[in-house]
Amino acid sequence: MAPRPLPGILDIEPYKGGESALPGFAKPIKLASNENPLGASAAARKAFADASAKLHLYPDGGAAALRRAIGARYGLDPDRLVCGAGSDEIFQFLGRAYLAPGDEIVQSQYAFLVYKLVAQAAGAVVKTAPDRDFTVDVDAMLARVTAKTKIVFLANPNNPTGTYLPFSEVRRLHAGLPEQVLFVIDAAYAEYVRRNDYDSGVSLVSEFDNVLMTRTFSKVHGLAAARLGWAYGPAQVIDVLNRVRGPFNVSTAAQAAGVAAIEDAAFVDASVEHNARELDRLSATIEGLGFKITPSVGNFILAHFGKEKGRTAKDADAFLRSRGLIVRAVAGYGLPDALRISVGATAENDALLAALTDFAKS
Repeated sequence: MAPRPLPGILDIEPYKGGESALPGFAKPIKLASNENPLGASAAARKAFADASAKLHLYPDGGAAALRRAIGARYGLDPDRLVCGAGSDEIFQFLGRAYLAPGDEIVQSQYAFLVYKLVAQAAGAVVKTAPDRDFTVDVDAMLARVTAKTKIVFLANPNNPTGTYLPFSEVRRLHAGLPEQVLFVIDAAYAEYVRRNDYDSGVSLVSEFDNVLMTRTFSKVHGLAAARLGWAYGPAQVIDVLNRVRGPFNVSTAAQAAGVAAIEDAAFVDASVEHNARELDRLSATIEGLGFKITPSVGNFILAHFGKEKGRTAKDADAFLRSRGLIVRAVAGYGLPDALRISVGATAENDALLAALTDFAKS
């Protein structure tokens, strides 16, 4: 008899990232994974390459230099930071440290799929609160909190909808939680947000003992391949996460690239400016073609399509693929009539809009 996994493991649907290959196209245009179209900063690329001279040495297990650089950039105590192989790994730490079979997590209707995977791996139950107009509904979230709730996940901004909660609503959500519930704010797209009423979560973490904020280097810093993320939290929570993480979980090259990236403010500014300009252009043009979009503050757009034959999201996806364009189908998020489109380079966005124009006419 073959070895048997723990109960519930085979019920997990493995996460599928955005595709990058398309038959018939040597270099398709990939607008499926919310990657930075400007790439990574030259300083980060050089630091990553230079790290190859240390391939024979183990990384710094505590990522001290990286934590100091993050702390200096955001005015945070490095001792209250933990680094991971992407923020995804930090979510895995949370599952190991805080979830047991029968526990519950609460998430929003269109939440990032990894939260559910973390809960399932721990045998925990997922409670999902319906959104209101594709935006997190605070009252619905609070209504699903029970005595079994251990973690409440909030992606702000949210992927794949692109919507966000103003800080007053984030604070109201936290105020309604029992003190023993860990409130996790996933701020992966925080750098892109240009709203006066937005806060990444730093102030809440600084004020309370049950809030953790996660960030990533995969988006605005363009280090998706390096797998690098970090979290800021209460000292006791960071201590717990350090106890369950692997001893050398972040590579030397990723740490070096992260230090260089966090210090390259000019590259971040350029990335944000490009995104703001192209996001506005894409949003206006796609709406002008007659397709509804959900207003986004991230580096992607959720575009909605019809249900009639030839006008569906599946039809649009097939049409775009025939033009060498890969976007993200989001039926797995419960959005079968929508496609998530990443903001690409200017020429890539031109190709996308030309294809959508032809699709609208077809």
